[in-house]
Amino acid sequence: MSRQTKRAIFILVFSEFLVCLGISLVIPVMPFIKNELHLTATDMGIMNALFALAQFVASPIIGRVSDRIGRKPVLTAGLILYMVSEFLFALTNQLWVFNVSRIVGGLSAAMVVPTAMALASDITTKRQRARVIGWLSAAFSGGLILGPGIGGILAGISYKTPFWVAGGLGLLSAVVLVVLLPADRDIDPDREDIAENAAESHHPMSRAFWTLPIIILFTMILVSSFGLQGFESIYSIYVNEVFHFSLNNIALVLTLNGLISLFLQVALFDTFVQRFGERRVIRVCFAAAAICTIWITQAHTKLEVMVATLVIFSAFDLLRPAITTLLTKASESNQGLINGLNMSLTSVGNIVGPIMSGMLLDMNYHYPYIVVAVFLIVSYLMAFMLRLPGKSNKIKQA
Repeated sequence: MSRQTKRAIFILVFSEFLVCLGISLVIPVMPFIKNELHLTATDMGIMNALFALAQFVASPIIGRVSDRIGRKPVLTAGLILYMVSEFLFALTNQLWVFNVSRIVGGLSAAMVVPTAMALASDITTKRQRARVIGWLSAAFSGGLILGPGIGGILAGISYKTPFWVAGGLGLLSAVVLVVLLPADRDIDPDREDIAENAAESHHPMSRAFWTLPIIILFTMILVSSFGLQGFESIYSIYVNEVFHFSLNNIALVLTLNGLISLFLQVALFDTFVQRFGERRVIRVCFAAAAICTIWITQAHTKLEVMVATLVIFSAFDLLRPAITTLLTKASESNQGLINGLNMSLTSVGNIVGPIMSGMLLDMNYHYPYIVVAVFLIVSYLMAFMLRLPGKSNKIKQA
């Protein structure tokens, strides 16, 4: 790995961590905004939905644009839009401006996260890719884990302070990226040839792009995000009302999960992939998540629930980078499009999962997790289709 490549990867990890930290800084403040400005739960729900909707619509389009014009301009624009989004939120007390801010924020997320992953895929070999994607996933998780705690501290100054700090982090990220990140052609000399070939041989509507492995992997991305959000969105309510977890119990589980997640993605993910291969990691994770989701519905003690929960979260933490790594190997010339669609389908799962779980929870406490387990079992069986002869020749182990 050349010095320029290492520097580019460091900047991508740093930028993604700061942006995710900024996104999660504001989480503890949302209830205060609702009460301070006398907003309804519907107002807050629409605000969050606009972010996800903008991200869903824009991700594949922006991914295709980054394939054509290069990664650095898209990353820079995304970080600037992120800064604008946070400063707008800090400056206003008007609901419609909040909504505009969330749309801009969704656009910025659509520009930064998949484009960073695409650039990492462009500049790494297939053998290096799992390690780098693990680092980016850890930066993503680490920012989201640390953000709420820091945001809660900053909110002690003013409930607007986290937004000012988040905007400042966006500005810092943009400056670092512009100054230190080399141009695409300097990092990857073949970049222009790849972009030209992408338009001809792998148009997103062509059969050449939509191979069976690509379809299966995108389906798995949708199921994994749907399953994680379906599981996580009602977790606190479920364990509190069914197993009488206290706030301390819930906090302990989530803290342990955060630490285990970072360790798995930074220290062990690349080792697992190199030793067992992405497909086996995917199958084991889907199986473990399904078994432990069913186990929770049959558990009798808090310890059982905690152990099963940590296994489920760990499985999801390994699933996403494993599937993403395979996707990046499926086509060398469409990394922006692939990662944009990846993010878009993740947004769909993030929207549908909580809605589905909430509706099922009103019927029966166990229904949401039973449905999630069924989807995970189906995905586990689908994972074997990646090994069908003649169908998976585009996806090779590193």
